[in-house]
Amino acid sequence: MNGRTEPAEAETDAIARPPLVRELLLVAGLFLVYKLGRQLATGHTGEAFRNADRVWNFERAVHLPGEGSVQNLLLHDDTLIHIANTYYATVHFPATAAFLVWLYLRRPAHYVWARRVLAAVTAAALVVHLTFPLAPPRMLAAAGLVDTGQMYGPSVYGSPETDHLSNQFAAMPSLHFGWALMVAIGLIAATRSRWRWLWLLHPLLTLLVIVGTANHYWLDAIVATAMLGLALVAISLPQRTATTAGRGADQRVPAARDEKSALVGAGAGR
Repeated sequence: MNGRTEPAEAETDAIARPPLVRELLLVAGLFLVYKLGRQLATGHTGEAFRNADRVWNFERAVHLPGEGSVQNLLLHDDTLIHIANTYYATVHFPATAAFLVWLYLRRPAHYVWARRVLAAVTAAALVVHLTFPLAPPRMLAAAGLVDTGQMYGPSVYGSPETDHLSNQFAAMPSLHFGWALMVAIGLIAATRSRWRWLWLLHPLLTLLVIVGTANHYWLDAIVATAMLGLALVAISLPQRTATTAGRGADQRVPAARDEKSALVGAGAGR
């Protein structure tokens, strides 16, 4: 209790939370646009497989490690591959939602910033999904990979011919990885613990899972990282955050000292 405002408390006091109902409607609207956009990209099977061949050949040309090396590690143990499939199926949306809820309640300024970045990355991803349909490596015969979701479960996808709820030809960029990386970056920016860098384990595990389950190529994650980087450059964290409020608290101390000095000087001059 030294009279200084703690950063977290200062930011909460200084930045008003956006109206909850408006935010719920906005996030729900973005999700619906995301789902609709993925549906619009369906029906491009031939093009998706041609692009898959191009991506696979490009990765080999630039000597990226084979996706099969990660999958082989997971396939050594049925429990391990089941955990990877479960992580892929259940962590993506809940982790991102929990991240946004926590920021909304505890770090309003960071929440607005993170929501804008995620919206920008998702919108850009939809454009790529529409213009560059891509079959995942689990569907590409040349990759020689196993569809671990279908073989070991749980799986979030049905047969491409009958699955009308998702677009399975939207592998690039990987929003699984892009969102996970933003969650880690957002939590590192919003917290002050020396352990906060451990949040990077989330995108790291996500990367191993999406590649090991043959749902994404390495290049899908690389493109997602580049798009997130551009969004972070274009959408900077507002300066009116904890540091601003904390600085205001610091400035009150010298002001009090100046006032006290003035009173003493006035008394000495009598």
